[in-house]
Amino acid sequence: MKVFFTLIFILLSYNAFADEQAEAIFAQLTPSLYQIKLIDKASGEKSSIGSGFQISEDGIIATNYHVISSYARHPEKYRIEYLDHQGNTDEMDLVSVDVINDLALVKRTVTNAMPYFQISDEKPIKGEQLFALGNPHDLGMIVVPGTYNGLKKESFNERIHFTGSINSGMSGGPVVNNKEKVVGINVATSGNQIGFLVPHDKLVTLFNIYKKQSENVSTLVTHDLIKQQISSQLIANQNKLMDALLNNTWQSKELAGKAIIPIIDVPFIRCWGDSNADKSDAIIEAVVANCTLDENTFIAAHFFTGNIEIEFSYMRAKDLSDNKFYHLYQKQISHAGAGNVASKDDVTEYQCRHDLITPESSANTTKAMNNKSILCTRAYKDYVGLFDVLYLSASIDKNQQGLVSHFTLAGVNQKNALAFTSKFMEAISWK
Repeated sequence: MKVFFTLIFILLSYNAFADEQAEAIFAQLTPSLYQIKLIDKASGEKSSIGSGFQISEDGIIATNYHVISSYARHPEKYRIEYLDHQGNTDEMDLVSVDVINDLALVKRTVTNAMPYFQISDEKPIKGEQLFALGNPHDLGMIVVPGTYNGLKKESFNERIHFTGSINSGMSGGPVVNNKEKVVGINVATSGNQIGFLVPHDKLVTLFNIYKKQSENVSTLVTHDLIKQQISSQLIANQNKLMDALLNNTWQSKELAGKAIIPIIDVPFIRCWGDSNADKSDAIIEAVVANCTLDENTFIAAHFFTGNIEIEFSYMRAKDLSDNKFYHLYQKQISHAGAGNVASKDDVTEYQCRHDLITPESSANTTKAMNNKSILCTRAYKDYVGLFDVLYLSASIDKNQQGLVSHFTLAGVNQKNALAFTSKFMEAISWK
């Protein structure tokens, strides 16, 4: 019992110390914290709010891209404003973005050198106490203590796992260590006490690029320049992603003991399975394998890209005629759709090509699979050379069983799309 009360005393002392640290950090850093507001020009009302923090004496403020994304896409409709700790407000300019890491730099007008956040030169240590600052739900600035838990596992683009309550209005706010130096930027939450941060080195990279560009006084930051910046980042990221997929091992795996399907052996592609094996009265045996890249690049409220979805669905009739099986099989095929969200303002209509695929080896082996396939692409209107790709094939060489193979790729170029499609098709066969 004595040990129990000793542990309780230590825990309470630790929490009290953390609260004292949080109060001291908040008092010290509040002058460099801001609420970032997106104002709809026509109504004069807020369209969105987030947080930001000053990172230079001349008024550069860091925030999340998604906080100001509507302005980045439609500057004629919105304006960006800040609200400081004294209630002062004014307009700001957007000067740089990083859509892959959900970062943006905005600039306020300053007449004198101002206090700003220092960015850490070191990464946190696992278990280290950190402090997230921001402005949740328009309630004023707060500080939330939490713990650094390393980088999020199974992630293609790095995110820090932070144990702390990050609310939506805190997006874009800084996370500092006990030395009051920035080690991350609030970006997302996944329920109580689970938050995700952008690592501080991503902000350092963006800021250094901006400083180098700003040295060229003839370069004016315009809407077209921001659009070009987004386009180049999307292209570079999809090249990096597709290189990782195409140059890695694709393992062969049995599905239902009948078909051979590919599994891409990379940590950021996660796979799940399901079947109706527990349904003794089912008229069709169904087995499904689904693999996804569980990440999206946010471009606008109704425009996401960068994700990958792969699905295989095996079906075998237990006691059905060929015609009835074909009807249910065809119904399964009709469920396929795009893996990402995009509006008609962002992408063209899908253009599709239908093919009958008969492998060259079909005359020599019973393993080859004959398929009817459809390959559809839609182009990005603002980002030339990028496409969403949808592929769907259905085996047609067995009367009472079939395999539906499907993938979608969001935001890839033509070369990578064709290379992925070719490798995907070659990796599927009957056992």
